Amino acid sequence: MSKTIKRVLISRAEIDQMCRRLGEQITHDYAGKEIILIGVLKGAFIFMSDLARYIGVPCRIDFMSVSSYGSGTRTSGVVRITKDLDTDITGKHIIVVEDIVDTGLTLKHLRELLSTRNPASIALCTAFDKPDRRKVEIMVEYTGLQIPDEFIVGYGLDFDGKYRNLPDVSVLGDDN
Repeated sequence: MSKTIKRVLISRAEIDQMCRRLGEQITHDYAGKEIILIGVLKGAFIFMSDLARYIGVPCRIDFMSVSSYGSGTRTSGVVRITKDLDTDITGKHIIVVEDIVDTGLTLKHLRELLSTRNPASIALCTAFDKPDRRKVEIMVEYTGLQIPDEFIVGYGLDFDGKYRNLPDVSVLGDDN
């Protein structure tokens, strides 16, 4: 069975407003400090790019690649790091930027791992949050939008590597 776009859930204009709001909040919270944004590849690359444009404090950028999905629409629950940081985060203020939080397992794992590297602080930032899917307690300091428990694509989010380039966030469904 193939997958198709059922409907647009969040428009590009709404996404831009969300990025502006989060960027302004981060700028306020980190006034006078330098931060490192750590994007979780591949899904967060577009969000982090847009978000960074609205952050008014000095920031560096690095990426990690983490996998917990494979080619399905449900997380496997197994977190694998496939690309680690290039930057030493010791004594630095870091913000982990993620595309979506559902079970919370990936971000919980990343926060625990990165805390062992002695940063000055760790904050989590996500574009989208599915609280109905949460399996573990996780504090996310910066949340863009809460969304219903539907499989979404676009704006960096994919299904089996496809749909990342769509400008809006859309609900994916089965082609009947």
